[in-house]
Amino acid sequence: MNLPLVLTALAIVASGSALAAEPPAAPSATPVKHPTLKSCNREATAKQLAGKQREQYVKDCMAGKTAPAAAAPASH
Repeated sequence: MNLPLVLTALAIVASGSALAAEPPAAPSATPVKHPTLKSCNREATAKQLAGKQREQYVKDCMAGKTAPAAAAPASH
């Protein structure tokens, strides 16, 4: 075999090993478990729900069973 060919092959193998050995990127800030939880709680507060009614509303809201809060109509 040719020496340059062997050296090229070794360089390719070594670079592949170096890339595979890199640790995965660290996750950014704390991941949001339920991105809609805030909005569901805000809606429940606006409706002045409490106790079991509030729990059920938030549960349904998180499952997508409730209609989203209606946006205020735009005035012309």
